Amino acid sequence: MEISAKGLHFSALDKAVRDCTDREIVIRDCIGQRYLASGLAGKYIEIHGTPGNALGAYLDGCTLVVDGNAQDATGDTMNGGEIVVYGSAGDATGYAMRGGHIFVRGDVGYRCGIHMKAYKENRPAIVIGGRAGSFLGEYQAGGILIVLGRNEDGKPIIGNFCGTGMHGGEIWLRCETIPTRLPPQVKAERVDGVPEGEIAGLIGQWCQKFGADPAPVLRSRFWRLTPDDANPYRRMYTHN
Repeated sequence: MEISAKGLHFSALDKAVRDCTDREIVIRDCIGQRYLASGLAGKYIEIHGTPGNALGAYLDGCTLVVDGNAQDATGDTMNGGEIVVYGSAGDATGYAMRGGHIFVRGDVGYRCGIHMKAYKENRPAIVIGGRAGSFLGEYQAGGILIVLGRNEDGKPIIGNFCGTGMHGGEIWLRCETIPTRLPPQVKAERVDGVPEGEIAGLIGQWCQKFGADPAPVLRSRFWRLTPDDANPYRRMYTHN
């Protein structure tokens, strides 16, 4: 089914999506309508235009594909499913995300992955093709953040305060030199070439979706950030 979002209030568009019995839905002319697919499961939704804030909030198993940019809080507290953004995404992408995957071809704004967490088999991941703004992985408690943007133009691929308050999970940064101004509770390990496993698989999925060759990416130098064992933040939280 195809739905034109032109002139529709976000609540009317949301109702049309929820009431549709088709598994596959194409939305055209989307201009800032927020809360699309919140809490939904079992649908494949293709969005043309720019969806508004909280796209896929509490997503529970849908696949969302955005042919354009997404605004703030994409995948807010999502439980499962997949969000693919062919442009860039705004601030707080993956806020408190606890399951599923988000793949962004371009950049993300501030506080991507803030309060990201994992539980048992649920291990969320965000793969970013470009750069990430400040506070990447702030208070991260679990899951995986991968930033592929190279700094060949001399500009850093992350902003300031990466990993502030981090007490779980891991962040992978594709760059030659260690990022500066990392907080003291984060340790950085140089990885020359990504080994086979979960990280390589996620990078391979990103490359497949956006038509990139995975080989040179996987051969690149990364910096893997994890919480320091003596991290003072770790003692403030309960871990399973």
